[in-house]
Parts: sequence; structure tokens; C-alpha cells
Amino acid sequence: MACLHDHSCEEHDCSSDWSLYKHVDLSKVSSFIFLEFYISLESVSALNEAVSGSVKSIFRAWEQRLNSSEGYLESNEGDPELIVFIPFTSDVKLKSISIVGGADGTSPAKMRAFINRDGIDFSDAQNMQPVQEWDLVENLQGVLEYQTRYSRFQSVGNITLHFPDNFGGDTTQIHYIGLKGEATQLKRDVVATIVYELMPNPSDHKTHAETGGGLSQVE
Repeated sequence: MACLHDHSCEEHDCSSDWSLYKHVDLSKVSSFIFLEFYISLESVSALNEAVSGSVKSIFRAWEQRLNSSEGYLESNEGDPELIVFIPFTSDVKLKSISIVGGADGTSPAKMRAFINRDGIDFSDAQNMQPVQEWDLVENLQGVLEYQTRYSRFQSVGNITLHFPDNFGGDTTQIHYIGLKGEATQLKRDVVATIVYELMPNPSDHKTHAETGGGLSQVE
């Protein structure tokens, strides 16, 4: 890895004292990160999934968003509705959500979000007012993200995503969900991994103002 010291490394041997914390100025790195490290994966669940437990396969690093070799989430035949419950290991601030759906009309067409509510079923989801909802587009390459109304997504201990419909397919497929935001308790032992996620794409998403709610494209 290249040294970022302000001296010539040809004249100074940095190998003996190289440190991630000396070489990376975290103040210059966006505070918004992909939050897969903070998802309590063993407690993630879904309603109406055709294969029990398959929902756990759709949470992975953004670079692996198109790799569905370990499976994907699909609703039961003839019933496109899905609910996904995502708990975090610590409270987070959620800035945006990325969804990669299936082809041939199986991508979800709408997404509704509820925060800090356990045990939401389909009846609850249909009768409750969501914190926010989005009309989705078919995003097979994962190049789009949906901005939250950021001020409403503070201190999020868990989030429930309701996908009521798709684009006409017999089932709904979700191949990837990416959650981007800020952990309220950043653990130093995962800083190295977080920096790895950030550095390849230092400004990988355009963002809107705090009012949020828009759609942006990954560059």
C-alpha cells in the first residue's frame, strides 16, 4: 500500500512504523458508510419468503451486490408481497437504501419503511403509516440508491422494509439490500474494514440535502 506521508518515502523507510491510523485521515473520509458490519444477521428475518432463511443472503459488501451465488430472497409463487426485518447491533443513522431486484418484472416496485418496531406483519404494514415510502425502479445493476429523509432516520435500532408489489412478475425477487449511513458507536476494531469499503469509492454516491427522499446514482 502506498504511503501517504508528506515526505519522500524513497528517503525514509516507512515499513517499520506503517499504521492505518497514521496513513488515513478519517476526517477527510465521508462519514456515511455501508452498514453491513452493524446488521445483526442472525436476527434478520422475512415474511413470505419461499426459502426459509434466504433473506440473510442478500446482505453483503456493495462490491458483491451482483453476486447471488449464495442465493437471493424470493416471495412465494403468486404472492409478490415481502416484509424484511433488519436489526442492528447498535443504533445507526440511515442515509440511503439500495435495492437490487430480479429481472422479468420480479423487482419490487414500492418500498415502505418502519423503524424501531418489532413484529410487524402484513396486516400491520398495510394499516400503519410508514416513516417513508418510495416508488422504486428496476435497478438490476445496483447503480441507484434511495435517499431517506435523514432527520427521521436517527437512532435506528431496527428497520422493517415492506415491499407490497412488483413490476408484474409472479414472484418478487431481491438480490441485494444495501444500507448506507452512520453508526452512532464506531468500533475502532472495524475501522480498517470500513476504510477499505470507503476508499475505492470516496464519493460513490451523489446525495441530496437533509430533507432527502430522492433517488441518486452510483458513479
